[in-house]
Amino acid sequence: MSANAELLFESPAQVDTPFRRSLRTFLRNRFAVGAVAVVLLFVLMAICAPWIAPHDPNETDLLLRLQPPAWMEGGDWSYLLGCDALGRDLLSRIIYGSRVSIFIGVAVIVLATGVGIAAGLLAGYFRGWTDTIISRVVDILLAFPYLLFAIGLMAMMGPGLQNIILALAYKEWVIPCRLVRGDTLALREVEYIEAARAVGASPWYIMRREILPNILSPVIVVSTIRMAHVIILEASLSFLGIGVQPPTASWGSLVADGRSFIMDAWWVSTFSGFAILALVLAINVASQGLRDAFDPRLQE
Repeated sequence: MSANAELLFESPAQVDTPFRRSLRTFLRNRFAVGAVAVVLLFVLMAICAPWIAPHDPNETDLLLRLQPPAWMEGGDWSYLLGCDALGRDLLSRIIYGSRVSIFIGVAVIVLATGVGIAAGLLAGYFRGWTDTIISRVVDILLAFPYLLFAIGLMAMMGPGLQNIILALAYKEWVIPCRLVRGDTLALREVEYIEAARAVGASPWYIMRREILPNILSPVIVVSTIRMAHVIILEASLSFLGIGVQPPTASWGSLVADGRSFIMDAWWVSTFSGFAILALVLAINVASQGLRDAFDPRLQE
């Protein structure tokens, strides 16, 4: 076999694509890889909650009221992290609470990103009155503080899992919308888009097949960063009593349940707060690593 034939035969497997270079950059970031492992651990915990939770999260026993963690005096290793004011196992409620936080975070980001991408493509590609209307709606929504806006919507719609998702997604879509709009405005004037228009490609084909694949990476990175913010907002709403309602376990409501006993039963609020801190910090570190590795604007 000739040298040229060998090169032709081996080149598909050896080609160094931008994705592979970005992936290698990400894998060299040990903090980001470790953060991804922590996030995956939380996701696995949420999925396997019925099998790994030591007790029913809603089972009450007033004889176990505010029982301390197992390593403290009066603790029991059957209730590793202790019990809350109703004698419910705290570890089991934290495990089940991860399902609520992760599900709401993913649902809000998927819904908001889908709406934001569609609105941003329309605004950036068609411009004119379409861009004016969408941009004014975005400006109006950005004028309201996020948490106050969500509290107002929850007050009108009432508590509940579905309403939380809608209340948070109502404003979350403006973040990917602005990003997609800006990138679309820049891309619509490049040569290959002009060539696609010249051969008769429809605007919908150009937006779907030519523009969207080129702007998807930064959108995914930004959406990952925003997921941590959504999880904190959900915990805040549950802490205020207008989010997930009892007896459903939620990290925010667990923190709220323990605030009356913070001096005598610190574990009720503390361990739930640590769970929020660990997941949000891991998502932020992982998303920052993804941004550094995959955002083409940061590449040399």
